[in-house]
Amino acid sequence: MASYSVLRWVSSSVLPLAGSTRAFRIVVSGALTAEKAHALSRRSFVPTLRFCSASTDKSLIRVLESEIQCAEDPTKKMTGSNFSYRENDDGLPVGSPLQIEDRPRERTVLLTISFDDEIIKVEADIPQIGTEDEDDKKDDIETIPLFVTITQKSGMSLQIGVTASYSTSEIYTDSLAMKQPEVFEDQLAYEGPEFYDLDENLQKAFLKYLAIRGIDFNTFDFMPHHMLKKRHREYFLWLEKIKNFIEKPPHL
Repeated sequence: MASYSVLRWVSSSVLPLAGSTRAFRIVVSGALTAEKAHALSRRSFVPTLRFCSASTDKSLIRVLESEIQCAEDPTKKMTGSNFSYRENDDGLPVGSPLQIEDRPRERTVLLTISFDDEIIKVEADIPQIGTEDEDDKKDDIETIPLFVTITQKSGMSLQIGVTASYSTSEIYTDSLAMKQPEVFEDQLAYEGPEFYDLDENLQKAFLKYLAIRGIDFNTFDFMPHHMLKKRHREYFLWLEKIKNFIEKPPHL
């Protein structure tokens, strides 16, 4: 098809030279030579591109392997005297009222507390910590936001947003909302005022309500240690997943 296009171009180019057979042969010969050179160039370019790609992949894999080796056992440096509690098999402090659900490759941790006929669930997200430029504080966690749901047998639930502050060793309540089971929530429905707008005595009473149910600072004092371990573990799993993808492309 390409040769046919060349001949068409040649035919239109030599119309003024129709009386000269020699000129026609020269033009055709030159055009076909250029076409062959272009085809040869394309054939030689593809192996070169594949070689460069393979070399780049190997280089990336070496860097990934080096990073994986550094991240392989991140918890050893976190088991020193900075943490005064003993852990059980779940990574919780011995004697903690919590049950933990920490699934690999998920960024959240689910904690559960039973209180009388209520089920209390606390969801914690991996927090952002210091950047690499802040070497002294890059593993410091100052706050962890927690989303607390207290559900009664009736299905009614109270959803409370709290923040555990590790600089002040306190729990702060941020938001408060009621939810009914299997009821469509009107986006325009009144959900109450902002928590900080409530009367100060009412705020303190809510904090005591939570503390009785185990939602206090002492319960979550272990969280920075646990979340740092999870953050390192998830980073390690992520590196392995990327390395496996580079080594074994999905189409093979």
